[in-house]
Amino acid sequence: MLKTRRHLLGATALALTLGPVLSVHAADAPLVLGFSQVGAESEWRTANTASIKDAAKQAGITLKFADAQQKQENQVKAIRSFIAQKVDVIAFSPVVESGWDTVLREAKNAKIPVILTDRAVNVTDPSLYVTFIGSDFVEEGRKAGRWVLDWAKKTVPQGEVNIVELQGTVGSAPAIDRKKGFEEIIKADPRIKIVRSQSGDFTRAKGKEVMEAFLKAKDKKIHLLYAHNDDMAIGAIQAIEEAGLKPVKDIAIVSIDGVRGAFEAMVAGKLNVTIECNPLLGPQLMQLAKDVKAGKTLPKRITTEEGVFTADVAAQELPKRKY
Repeated sequence: MLKTRRHLLGATALALTLGPVLSVHAADAPLVLGFSQVGAESEWRTANTASIKDAAKQAGITLKFADAQQKQENQVKAIRSFIAQKVDVIAFSPVVESGWDTVLREAKNAKIPVILTDRAVNVTDPSLYVTFIGSDFVEEGRKAGRWVLDWAKKTVPQGEVNIVELQGTVGSAPAIDRKKGFEEIIKADPRIKIVRSQSGDFTRAKGKEVMEAFLKAKDKKIHLLYAHNDDMAIGAIQAIEEAGLKPVKDIAIVSIDGVRGAFEAMVAGKLNVTIECNPLLGPQLMQLAKDVKAGKTLPKRITTEEGVFTADVAAQELPKRKY
């Protein structure tokens, strides 16, 4: 009886001794973030990925990274994998806006908070994600539209102004919103019309291919190209030059992202203007992950601040570009 009592007392003492140690260890365990990236379709996306990986390392966060290769089904699989692995927080940049309700409900049921980065989603229940951090794509389209209005008044004072548009990935938030914002502004001048519009899937190769088709049509003079990202614009520049035309001089070009390649194109006199879309979201994302894990209340939308860069400032700004 005495021996049994001693064993019980010993076990209790051991539990009391280990308890605080185990608690401290759990508190010190690094936060685990599961992140699903759209892919690697552009300079912007490459910079965005690098920012997220670097920031996770700097913040001491364990990052589980998955590349969706621009396929929604791959992202859904990645998110379900993160749920199965019981990560602390899930973040992702959605390929398209719709089709997320089921998997995000699974994450919510597993009590894993979700953060959206760069691109938004269209869900029936907004509580399926905690917050969204990224650019205002509609406003980016508006900025491009304002530049075009001003350009048209100065450059084509009379007659119609024909625009061809290279859209981003069909169904994606930036493609939908950049088109919406642009059209909202240019309707102020009835002379300005989008005569052709097709997806270039945010890639240089597809941008070039679609622009070649636009140029071959030849039923209407093309005054300006509006590209939803710089990579498609750079691909289109190649098509324009191969067709014996001069970008900027024969066809004005406005695009969005503000990547280094766009600044190089402006310095070379091949691009008129780029609207900035900052990809360096890593540090902010890591802080948000820590905040949401700590139970802090976050705003539903956090918008990054961005500018408009024209060719006349490109040479001055190029050395400052971080992406």
